[in-house]
Amino acid sequence: MNDNRVAFIGAGNMARCVIAAMLKAGYPKENIMAANRSQPKLTDLATDFGIKTSLSNTEAADWADVIVLAVKPQMMQEVCATLLETAPECTDKLFVTLAAGISVHRYEEWLGQIRLVRAMPNTPALVGLGVTGLYPSRCSNYERAFVDHMFSGTGMTVWLTEEGQINHIIAVTGSAPAYFFYFMQAMQQKAEQLGFSSAEASAMVAQTALGAATMAVQSPQSFTELRAQVTSKGGTTHEAICSFEAAGLEPMVAAAMQAAINRAEEMAKSI
Repeated sequence: MNDNRVAFIGAGNMARCVIAAMLKAGYPKENIMAANRSQPKLTDLATDFGIKTSLSNTEAADWADVIVLAVKPQMMQEVCATLLETAPECTDKLFVTLAAGISVHRYEEWLGQIRLVRAMPNTPALVGLGVTGLYPSRCSNYERAFVDHMFSGTGMTVWLTEEGQINHIIAVTGSAPAYFFYFMQAMQQKAEQLGFSSAEASAMVAQTALGAATMAVQSPQSFTELRAQVTSKGGTTHEAICSFEAAGLEPMVAAAMQAAINRAEEMAKSI
């Protein structure tokens, strides 16, 4: 599968994450290209990873076996129109899109009945600990297997059976790193108020989060059970948990996740 040539149209942060993960998993750099309309990001990718680069989306599409659409959603229609005009044969190739909020139906309006996988990775893909939701349209079993292989270095992949689940996985995993970073930020701020240096507070909070996440991944117990193990009634942790409950942490989290879903649905309607 490493023989397929993969071209990324767009060279932003998520494209960089996926490229880095592919290379870390052993994908040959000579079979990866990134195209972008400005040079600086391409220079960084070429310097850091040794991949091919181009200022021409057409050149990249002609070269590739698999085309990864990694531009911002508001730019996608223009990019697809240009590809259809300048590289019409590309519509016979497999497309993978990293853009949120654009349905398969929209891509078919812009490019025809292409073979497409909508992919929704999250930023921990950069360190091989991400979660990527994948929704296929018109794809063969081989193409599904290749996309799974392509994202294997990013961490966990989850194949979705309904396109609407893309918006759900955005709320559960796509946006979720920011939730945890926000919580860690609040803990760091309180630790600094208690007299720890910024570096000490950051290191302690990050290490504790890593330890808790590792325990959760490795343990057969539920999150509820793991929490109960460190929450002795009447103890310090119990008081902290009671404070969270009094502040409505669970409904607050649910509302935030629903807000992410609602925004994804709004974006889909506006494009």
